[in-house]
Amino acid sequence: MNSDDHAPRILGIAFLLQAVTSLVSGVVLKVALIVPGNISESMISIANHPWLMRANIFGEMITAVGVIFLGAVLFLTLRRQSEIMALVGLGFYILEAALLAASRIAALSLLRISQEYATAGHPTDLQTGGNLALAFMNSGYQLLMLPFCLGAILFYYLFYKTAMIPRALSLWGLAAVSLALIGTVSALAGHELSFALYLPYLPFEFVVGVWILVRGGRPDWNGATSEGAVPRLHEDAVRLPNSQEFGTRSRR
Repeated sequence: MNSDDHAPRILGIAFLLQAVTSLVSGVVLKVALIVPGNISESMISIANHPWLMRANIFGEMITAVGVIFLGAVLFLTLRRQSEIMALVGLGFYILEAALLAASRIAALSLLRISQEYATAGHPTDLQTGGNLALAFMNSGYQLLMLPFCLGAILFYYLFYKTAMIPRALSLWGLAAVSLALIGTVSALAGHELSFALYLPYLPFEFVVGVWILVRGGRPDWNGATSEGAVPRLHEDAVRLPNSQEFGTRSRR
């Protein structure tokens, strides 16, 4: 089995890695630590479970690496369809990963402040500091969603053009990411919309990752061209005879 046979499998693994790490670190661990609307209880929870906070930080760093890995594999897979579009998509994914990694600085600060808050008897000034650190974390999540949505739209559009995965899946991804983009832009503008806008995307990476692992690529997976495009011919099929070969054939 050559490297081309492994390409779709690697992409499926990249999708699943990103989906699992982001779900566990960004949702499950965060929900276990943060009490909505109550910064004091949140800080006490973090101070009492520092290993959970450290696990969240470590998981988010793995997620950041997974984002870059997924973007790189998507670029390599789709660049023959449109190298510029795929490269821009990769750039957006790298920016997303950088913003996620930067937001972990605030998470480390929140851990340290929460431990001091619990030890010092819940002073108001430390509560204010913890509130600011948590706000910075949440702002980082909102901000990184913007490059993610833009990059995903580019990649899923290329998926639709190449038909490497069922076009129904590509349209699902495009529609779900577009809804997430609306919610993200609205949040950054100061108008929080319903979390329901993000729900259609939550299972997408799991579904497409499993589909790629189980079914692999379509016949045009490697170097796919858009509909109506002329496929590349193998150079041996169009190689002109050199002068020596031509002379030999002429003498026959």
